[in-house]
Amino acid sequence: MKRFLRILLILLILLAAFVLQILHSGGFFRKVVPGFEGNIIQKINLPGAEDIAISREDRFLIVSSDDRASRWGKGKPRQGGLFMIDLSAESFTPKLLTGAFDSPFYPHGISLLRLDSALHQILAINHANGGHTIEVFLLYGDSLVYEKTLADESMISPNDVVAISVNAFYFTNDHRHTSGTWRLMEDYLGLRQSNVVYASGSSYREVDHGIAYANGINYDPTRNLLFVASPRDFLIKVYSVNSQGDLTFIEDIQAGTGVDNIEFDDSGNLWIGAHPNLMKFASYAAGKSEKAPSEVIQVTYRGIGDYEVSSVFLDDGAIISASTVAVPFTNLIFIGNVMDNELVVWKR
Repeated sequence: MKRFLRILLILLILLAAFVLQILHSGGFFRKVVPGFEGNIIQKINLPGAEDIAISREDRFLIVSSDDRASRWGKGKPRQGGLFMIDLSAESFTPKLLTGAFDSPFYPHGISLLRLDSALHQILAINHANGGHTIEVFLLYGDSLVYEKTLADESMISPNDVVAISVNAFYFTNDHRHTSGTWRLMEDYLGLRQSNVVYASGSSYREVDHGIAYANGINYDPTRNLLFVASPRDFLIKVYSVNSQGDLTFIEDIQAGTGVDNIEFDDSGNLWIGAHPNLMKFASYAAGKSEKAPSEVIQVTYRGIGDYEVSSVFLDDGAIISASTVAVPFTNLIFIGNVMDNELVVWKR
């Protein structure tokens, strides 16, 4: 009997340690103390502005907006859209670009590729009709034209996309499993099952795998580096890119928060919207909490082992819940989110 009790006690201790490790790895015990320099100067009425892309040369933003609160809840789903924001204007007013796009459209990650001063390509991940596609658009000035829809069996659970050239791009799958126990285990146990896919023409192939919830992805052509966010592991993966699209892993940047979409500033620093507490984020996304904490980090990456991670914006959800992206422009930072109703403009 005593032996049985000892074994039971050991099992309970191991179970408790396991649960504590899950909570710790998800930021459950982190204390979020709101703080940032500067002021919030505007809140733009756009629901679920999950991703933002910028053209600094042409001074505009493209915003991916999806009213997930209604789509995930009991309300009637509303068509999502891509919006343009003119950065030269005195106040920022979004202009709907996809009003003529008559297919179901619930955009997620986006990528903007400048072809010339008057022409840009936009890739947008679309979660519609129970499946996943990537919609390709051409932007002529401020007029958007639908070009084509890309679909492939490798699009299991696509999250974000980055164009390398007009016919080549990478995207992340944040899960390997689409439903059931295995998907829950990926979420809560942090199983490293997700991947990165490279597409060139009609060819799609996996170029890395074994990532815990592969999320934001972006490419720095100046340094030929690809960055992939793993919010479940609180890190950013760094790769070099070869001429055939294959990746060589360099290192993990320990970010200390649930990193989401990745953007760059003029100096090549990474700006990332993040979730400091993944448990509170999960509760918020499930409609069980009214708010979730937000964070913006800046990462200066100089080379292997030489980087700095700075938390520059931290909020308990009073200003913005579940931040996903932060795009700097001059002294402004545009912060998007999963399913708040407003895109935040922060002036430093």
